[in-house]
Amino acid sequence: MDAPFVMMIPGTAGGKRWSSNYPKAALVVLTVLIFLSIPSFSAAQSSPAGFEELAADATAAREQNDVSRAIELYGRAVQTNPKWADGWWFLGSLQYGNGAYAAARDALSQYIDLTPNAAPALAMRGLCEFETGEFADSLKDIQRGLAMGAANQPRNGKILRYHEALLLTRAGRFEEALRSFAFFAHDPDPNPELVVALGLAGLRLPILPKDLRADRQELYASAGKAALNYMKGDDAAARTDFHLLFERFPTAPNAHYLYGYLLYATDPDASVVELKRELEVNPSNPAAEVMLAWIPLMQNHATEALPYAQKAVAEDPALPSAQLVVGRALSETGDPKDGIQHLEKTELLQPDDLEVHLALARAYSEAGRKEDARRERLLCLEMTKNETTLALHP
Repeated sequence: MDAPFVMMIPGTAGGKRWSSNYPKAALVVLTVLIFLSIPSFSAAQSSPAGFEELAADATAAREQNDVSRAIELYGRAVQTNPKWADGWWFLGSLQYGNGAYAAARDALSQYIDLTPNAAPALAMRGLCEFETGEFADSLKDIQRGLAMGAANQPRNGKILRYHEALLLTRAGRFEEALRSFAFFAHDPDPNPELVVALGLAGLRLPILPKDLRADRQELYASAGKAALNYMKGDDAAARTDFHLLFERFPTAPNAHYLYGYLLYATDPDASVVELKRELEVNPSNPAAEVMLAWIPLMQNHATEALPYAQKAVAEDPALPSAQLVVGRALSETGDPKDGIQHLEKTELLQPDDLEVHLALARAYSEAGRKEDARRERLLCLEMTKNETTLALHP
């Protein structure tokens, strides 16, 4: 295999961070990592006549930083020998660095077909898909790459977690996005774009930072700053920032919800205060009602939880967490039959959510459906094989 290459990328010199070109900064790091972690496919395997010369010329052009010629030669070489995995990798990497994201995506797909466990290649393809607007595929590839170890290098972790958080926000998976943004809690100098992106997740607006109107930047930056200080563990600064946010934007949807959501893990009583303030400002807020149901459920007060849960599911039946809390509240107040119906709806919406299967196992047991309960318990055991902690819900 040829040695890993290093390529200068316009716009990344001097440590530029979180710019609109930020995905390109992944190129050098991901390139090095992929060569450290993935076995070589020999160029000589059943090579057609002339292939070796093309491969050598492509390598020479790449080493001379003649990017256009290297792309042309690698393209010809892999057409001559489509099984040359290294050629697909170099072609995709060079196209990615050159801003040809669709072509890079396709070349990396060829590489992944030949080396299915190439975590950094999956991650880079996800970054390409982000640039081409294939957001669902991008999130899938980035998360697969993360699960397979593509973020083992700290710089890779920042690149991939940031894009994961952006994509989760855009998909409306706001609580998951907040957990991804927590990765940056100890960043000593967060970029303004990251702070705005965190604000978008916290205030539950499913767009990318580049799509936010200029006259709304201050609101989301203020929310992001407050949330980031809380994630850092600076409670006093966070409290000050949130109070300033409430004063400057008294009717902003989800501002009190965000503070209540963050407070829940350490101070449920203070969380309830903020969530109720959210409903005073915005009486129809299913996310806040879900949290106001979830907190008493965690304290075994299902009767107290039920009214909030029922209101949440009435306002947004498609919200999985609303179906979950009403299903649990009904089951735990003596109505497992109706509770199961809601929990089964939740399972359809979120089949990989462990909390749903735990609730179903309990509800089936209470309803006397022993075989169904046993099936759910076995599924829970399977899902928790590699888990050490449960995610925060809802």
